[in-house]
Amino acid sequence: MSIYSKKKRWKLILFFIALIIVSGSLWYSSFMVKTIATKERQNIRVWADAVQRRADLVGYTQRFFKTIEDEERKRVELLAEATERLVYANNSEELTFYSDIISGNNTIPVIMTDENGVITGIKNIDIDTSVVKKLEGQLKKEFTVYKPVKMDVYGNITYLYYKDSKTYTELRNYLDDLIQSFFSEVVLNSVSVPVIITDSTMSKVLEYGNIDRQKMKDPIFLQKTIDEMVTQHDPIVINFTGQGKRYIFWKDSYLLTQVRYYPFVQFGIIGVFLLVAYLLFSTARKAEQNQVWVGMSKETAHQIGTPLSSMMAWIELLKMKHPDNNIIAELEKDIQRLDNITDRFSKIGSPAKLHPENIVKVIYDSLEYLKPRTSKKISYHVNLTPDDEIIVPLNLHLFEWVIENLCKNAVDAMGGNGDIHIDISEDDKHVFVDVADTGKGIQRSNQKDIFNPGFTSKKRGWGLGLSLSQRIIQDYHKGRIFVKQSVIDKGTTFRISLRK
Repeated sequence: MSIYSKKKRWKLILFFIALIIVSGSLWYSSFMVKTIATKERQNIRVWADAVQRRADLVGYTQRFFKTIEDEERKRVELLAEATERLVYANNSEELTFYSDIISGNNTIPVIMTDENGVITGIKNIDIDTSVVKKLEGQLKKEFTVYKPVKMDVYGNITYLYYKDSKTYTELRNYLDDLIQSFFSEVVLNSVSVPVIITDSTMSKVLEYGNIDRQKMKDPIFLQKTIDEMVTQHDPIVINFTGQGKRYIFWKDSYLLTQVRYYPFVQFGIIGVFLLVAYLLFSTARKAEQNQVWVGMSKETAHQIGTPLSSMMAWIELLKMKHPDNNIIAELEKDIQRLDNITDRFSKIGSPAKLHPENIVKVIYDSLEYLKPRTSKKISYHVNLTPDDEIIVPLNLHLFEWVIENLCKNAVDAMGGNGDIHIDISEDDKHVFVDVADTGKGIQRSNQKDIFNPGFTSKKRGWGLGLSLSQRIIQDYHKGRIFVKQSVIDKGTTFRISLRK
């Protein structure tokens, strides 16, 4: 099993382990969130129920005060009727009865006036009638809150004005304080629930709490917040006597909202961290691989260079002694080829110098070197003739290396028997070189790994040819090399794309 097959297996194993850990963590986080959310909702529900009960209590208190108000009105009307009947009474029994009713009023402030507003009598009010003789000004304002009782005494119209008793006024002030404290407790709630209290039109905000003050000045934000509250919970409706309805809108606390989305934020942050860490380690790994490649290449060039210089010297001596020997000429070609290989290795890791070259001629020259050194059963086919010309910026020795690697791999894939087709084409910006064979093809699962260093399907081989070819095309020529097509037992086509 190759290192990349093991790598895939370990990736799958680690992926499933990570998936189990993440799923378990997400489940536990969700469980904790649901627990906290449940308790939070219980607290909110208790708060809402308490608000509702307090609202019911305020409503009951208002109804009770309304009853007191009606009773005082009836007492004033009874007082007026008793006064009126006292005037027309016939016997002492009736006089005593009506006078008891009048004298029994010790709580309700009463002022009796004629039709011109001149004060004719007072009860339960501390004013000097010798100074204040007429119902007017602030005094009239106080005693005209309620409609006066009209009486007819011996044909003269008399009005009986009254206002709330001291006891009732104290109770009314207490009720107002109760309502105000109720609103304060609602908006300043201990469970940090955002609250908005509006009037009966739902447009005028009376109170609010746990909401940003600056944002509340924006009518769009206000309406959006109320709509959101309505979707979460029905508003609590309170009917205040004399003030109309009040609506209490509320929604889940910010803590509950944050807790609900916490797991997603948590794993989002973890995901970003893992992605950044992966990119950093991947970049560091590639940089380390590049350094290994450069060091290995330069060391190889150095190791080959020393005996190669000696072999060149021996060839020169052989040429002097046997100038017409064909074997020496072939040896000289191989030594020249070794010199080119040394040059190739020495250029790995150094900035490549590109020169305009006729790519058709470069490919034909590479094939001329390969043909005598491969099986006679291999046929080479190029779609263009040697006289055609397509100029491309190339590093000659490095690009020849790529063509040799692709052709040698094709020969191995065909088992030394088959056809190699090289098709050269171009458009306005690119030149394409397709190298196709009639070999055994490449499994789809391996097509992404064939350019990785060390990957090989051969029993012998280092798995470096395609990796070097990719580096030469991508890093030095800024082009692309990839598997264009591969069919099992029918062949593979590699494509090289170069910029003009």
